[in-house]
Amino acid sequence: MNQSINTAAGDSRTLAASLVPLVVDACQGRLGQITWFKADWQRGGAATARATFQNDEIADVAVVLKLPVVQRELLWMQRLNNAKAGAPGEMPVPQLFAGDETLGGYDLAWMVIERLPHGPLGLHWHDDHIPRVVDAAACFHAIAREYAIDQVPTSEPWEQMIDEAATSLRVNNIAHQQRWLTAMKSLRHRLQQLVREWNNRSEDQWLHGDLHLANAMSRVSAESGPVCLIDLAEVHAGHWVEDAIYLERQFWARPERTKAHKPVRALAVARKKLGLPVESDYPRLAMIRRALLASTAPKFIKSEGHPAYLEACLGWLETSLNDLK
Repeated sequence: MNQSINTAAGDSRTLAASLVPLVVDACQGRLGQITWFKADWQRGGAATARATFQNDEIADVAVVLKLPVVQRELLWMQRLNNAKAGAPGEMPVPQLFAGDETLGGYDLAWMVIERLPHGPLGLHWHDDHIPRVVDAAACFHAIAREYAIDQVPTSEPWEQMIDEAATSLRVNNIAHQQRWLTAMKSLRHRLQQLVREWNNRSEDQWLHGDLHLANAMSRVSAESGPVCLIDLAEVHAGHWVEDAIYLERQFWARPERTKAHKPVRALAVARKKLGLPVESDYPRLAMIRRALLASTAPKFIKSEGHPAYLEACLGWLETSLNDLK
């Protein structure tokens, strides 16, 4: 029987370093010298290291070791690699060279993946970032369709979150408070209807779940060529508009970056090119999603409390409520 290991306590890098001999053994001696690193954009508790890997086809491949990873990330890395076997240059995710759900008798997932030379795209802005990222997302959606939905989609407690956002508005000194209160009051009058519409959407698609420029890399260039998506720990069932709005929301406080390419529309176009379903009412679904997310921003004031972002959320809340009349 495999044992569990507490990866939350202590330094993950120290834990990972202590497990290196087990990883090297699991890789049958193919893993080269390991150098640990932590990038400024990196989130989560996994330790990451650069190394080389002796592949069957190429003597030494530049790779990244991630240890530990959530099992969901390893599962989807395996699934997407298997779906595109024989064509690693076409995959919307890095090539997987090694990995398992266990290590040395412990229930601890790990993986060795291709080290992508360019990115993340969030380091430097370019107008082509959005179409490149949505093309990768659409490719991800297309490949992921091969796998049945085997989880219950997450239900978001909108009424509770909006109540907590209203409380935050009352106790914090948030700019444009009266506009916020007026917009929230208007939203409450239609909240049940909007939540009902949102909850009635199809949820039969696998989503990346964490679609933003820090999770976008490239094999070709930072400014051109196909994009690879990394960090698959948030993959879940839902509707493609969720991925699109997740990406769009990163630019709400920087609207100049979406003048040339609108994330929702761009993802709809990319999906159509691949023959994926795009519902005729997707603009309304997107506007409902904007209204619901924007209204909850004051609840997350500690993490999303930048004045420019809060003002952008207020603008989207007012715009969406007017559009949804």
